[in-house]
Amino acid sequence: MAQELLLMTRLFDLLAWLLPKAESFPRPYRSTVTLRMMNAALDCQEAVFAARSARGARRLIALEAADSALDRLRLYLRLAHRWAWLSDGQYAHVSALVAEVGKLLGGWIRQSVS
Repeated sequence: MAQELLLMTRLFDLLAWLLPKAESFPRPYRSTVTLRMMNAALDCQEAVFAARSARGARRLIALEAADSALDRLRLYLRLAHRWAWLSDGQYAHVSALVAEVGKLLGGWIRQSVS
C-alpha cells in the first residue's frame, strides 16, 4: 500500500513538472509530439488509478498499460532532449523521476504476478 501511494505521488510530481514545461516546446509540434508526450504521461497516471481499484487480472492489465505508457513517455522525452527542447539538466531531472516511477511500477507488477 505504501509503495502504491509513493508511486502515485511520484507520478503527480512528474506531471506537475512536465505539463508546464511542455508549454514552452515549439508551437508547430504541440499538436503532435508534445500532445503525444502529455497523453503518455496522463495515460500512465490514469492506468495506475485503474490498477489501484482493480484486482487480479484486471489489475495486472492496468499495470501493464501504465508500463507501456511510461515507455512511450521515455521515447518522447529522449526526442525532446535530442531536439534541445529540454536542457541536459532538465532531461537528467525528468529521467530520474521517470526511472523512479518505473522502479515503483515494476515492483507493483512483480508483486501482482506472484
